[in-house]
Amino acid sequence: MNQYMEKTDASLVHTYNRFPVVMEKGEGVYLYDTDGKKYLDFAAGIAVCGLGYGNRELNQTLKEQIDMLTHTSNLFYNTTCGKAAEALKKLTSMDRVFFTNSGTEAIEGALKAARKYAYKKGSGRYEFIAMEHSFHGRSIGAVSVTGNEHYRTPFEPMLPGVKFAKFNNLDSVKALVCDKTCAVILEPVQGEGGIHMADPEFMKGIRKLCDEEGILMICDEIQCGMGRTGSMFAWQSYGTKPDIMAMAKAIGSGVPVGAFAMTEAVAAYSLEPGDHGTTYGGNPFACAAVAKTAEIFERENLLAHINEVGAYLEDCLNGLKNELPDEIVERRGLRLIQGIKIKKPVGEVINKALEEGLALISASDNVLRLVPPLIITKEHVDEMICILKRILE
Repeated sequence: MNQYMEKTDASLVHTYNRFPVVMEKGEGVYLYDTDGKKYLDFAAGIAVCGLGYGNRELNQTLKEQIDMLTHTSNLFYNTTCGKAAEALKKLTSMDRVFFTNSGTEAIEGALKAARKYAYKKGSGRYEFIAMEHSFHGRSIGAVSVTGNEHYRTPFEPMLPGVKFAKFNNLDSVKALVCDKTCAVILEPVQGEGGIHMADPEFMKGIRKLCDEEGILMICDEIQCGMGRTGSMFAWQSYGTKPDIMAMAKAIGSGVPVGAFAMTEAVAAYSLEPGDHGTTYGGNPFACAAVAKTAEIFERENLLAHINEVGAYLEDCLNGLKNELPDEIVERRGLRLIQGIKIKKPVGEVINKALEEGLALISASDNVLRLVPPLIITKEHVDEMICILKRILE
């Protein structure tokens, strides 16, 4: 345990379930604690640090932006906000972008946009259909559409008008549709819920259902987006464009920023000045991170790298499962968002991994969640597999 932790008042660390280690710096795909110990990072700040740590080009951009301007509020336009919005419009094929401070705020904005759309259309619709085992954030609105009672129960009553369907079961969604249904919200890949991928038929069925019933489709791409699945955003691999989408995490490469985007058809009947706002959303500093991240992704063709290394990771995890059938139940996921359901208690494995210099996180259902920086190489995969095999054997 770090010397810092030994001196920390335990009463100050109960809000979060933190690991008994204090990180001091990062370089590439490695983290270093205050004792100088090195950790191979397969968590990336929960899928946030896509470019890893210490990217010199990104750091230089942020240093320059600090010297120019960090905040004006949204009373004024700023140059980097425009650049970031255009970059996200290009990556998402959406028409309008609203910047927030986080993924949770992006979900809040998406929900409000959907309800305002229904209001302006005069439909009287207000209900949402969400998915069981989903996770969308911890504000009241976001947790209301989160399909896990563990997150909702302590804070009830929740936002009214939310129903939960079974993920990958189109009939269960259809059974909940009524004349009050406003939108269907889902993650193309459920991260917190255990790394469950939507079936192509399910995604296409949701899109068709929404079109037929006049319902909006909202995709939460906060964790699975920004290249992690091998497509810039997971919905793109399904060919099922949503009406509204939420994003965050890796779009800022570690700088706190989120966004929700929508098509022009939705925007024309949605938010107007005064409906939704944010003091810090779209600030020059965060938007400089978004614009530079998008530039690096495109110039370095990171999607090709992700697909190559991600396929290698899948093969290695499948091989590990075959070697350890008594320890590994299942591999789930796509490219650089992977889940391994194991038989040993996941918390014990994660703590042992930390001792061995490997940073991992969990998901529900006793799953090891692997969401490394998107710049990892095959050598890093080999290093991770070696450590994980030693722990699980």
